[in-house]
Amino acid sequence: MKKKTKATAPGTAKRRKSGVAERKSAPQRARRVKPASASAPRLAVAPNEAKLTIRRLKVQLAQALARIDQLEASADTDFLLDISNRRGFERELNRAVAYIKRYQASAALIVLDVDRLKPINDAFGHAAGDQVLKAIVAVLLRHVRSSDVMGRLGGDEFALLLWNLSETDAKAKAALLEAAIDRLTFVFRGRTVTAGASAGVAMLGVHAEAARALEEADSAMYVRKAQRRHEA
Repeated sequence: MKKKTKATAPGTAKRRKSGVAERKSAPQRARRVKPASASAPRLAVAPNEAKLTIRRLKVQLAQALARIDQLEASADTDFLLDISNRRGFERELNRAVAYIKRYQASAALIVLDVDRLKPINDAFGHAAGDQVLKAIVAVLLRHVRSSDVMGRLGGDEFALLLWNLSETDAKAKAALLEAAIDRLTFVFRGRTVTAGASAGVAMLGVHAEAARALEEADSAMYVRKAQRRHEA
């Protein structure tokens, strides 16, 4: 006697086959892999070694800061005359003006121009002109205090910031500087020459502005230069 076989619907057989195929083709879940750093042993640093490293880094930092200070100072210094250049002087002048406004102080600004530097350069060379400039700076330094500020604005022009002077005293100081420079003599190629200088004054009070004060002193210097030329 033959066993009866159940008839299977065509659609059911297809679904079973596709289900098996899906189970076979389904991707397996990725296993979590611990990062290598989590399982790697940490390197222990000896306390003495750490202290030495910190000490070395502190020394290097101090050297770097000293180098920065040196570069900033050189940026504000005239390399020939070893005084402030225009950038350095204007920075000090702005500081002085701020101080004067805050503490009701006073100061005088003198702008001084060498009268005959260009003819000396043309006739005897720039080395001779440099010698004249160095001699003039030496004279100026002898007639100012350590608290005063001096700088080279450029070429043959200088500026001096003199603290706690009245206008009368400032003009007298300007005349004294002119006379001291007038007395300087130089011998180049057997010829004796003089340079001379003209000075203008501007006062710094609680309403002063640095740029405006420089303009006033510069204008006064040119007026004085014209007077000296007429007197000569």
